[in-house]
Amino acid sequence: MIFPKKYKVLNTNEISNNEFSIVPIRYEDRLLIMKWRNEQMYHLRQAELLVEEKQEDYFKNTVAGLFDQEKPQQLLFSFLKDGVCIGYGGLVHINWIDENAEISFIMSTELEKEFFEEYWLAFLELLEIIAFKYLKLHKLTTYAFDLRPYLYNVLEKKQYIREARLKEHCLFQNKFIDVVIHSKIKLNGY
Repeated sequence: MIFPKKYKVLNTNEISNNEFSIVPIRYEDRLLIMKWRNEQMYHLRQAELLVEEKQEDYFKNTVAGLFDQEKPQQLLFSFLKDGVCIGYGGLVHINWIDENAEISFIMSTELEKEFFEEYWLAFLELLEIIAFKYLKLHKLTTYAFDLRPYLYNVLEKKQYIREARLKEHCLFQNKFIDVVIHSKIKLNGY
């Protein structure tokens, strides 16, 4: 299956900064994405392991339809370094009326230990251009299980404000844990 190379809702579909770029999610990256999601289920809102058949179905019946929508509920991107997919993410739960969206991002599990901060910062830089400059969104948010405190430092480096802590909001390994929400409102630079 070949996916379109652009989203109808965007005039510019590829954003680059040095060796990093984001492009509309590529069908060829679906199995890598499935692998990473299965390895990192502990911090995702994913209840069961993904299998190839379900991943294929999701890409063909959900993701493929996003490209032609005027106001899709999500925009997903492959995150590339020197043309190689090292992660994926995008804007999810897009609220076109209130002009806000939630950020979703995961990277190659093998790269997290050494490059977590660098890759998160690079991805956010590129995604903010899409969100604020091209889509004219007003606000971006993150929704994170309180399992990865190093994520908060990255978000705060990019001027995301810790907006809320939802106490004992999710059940994780038979224990209730908090959810931390960060947000960023569009600055004048966009």
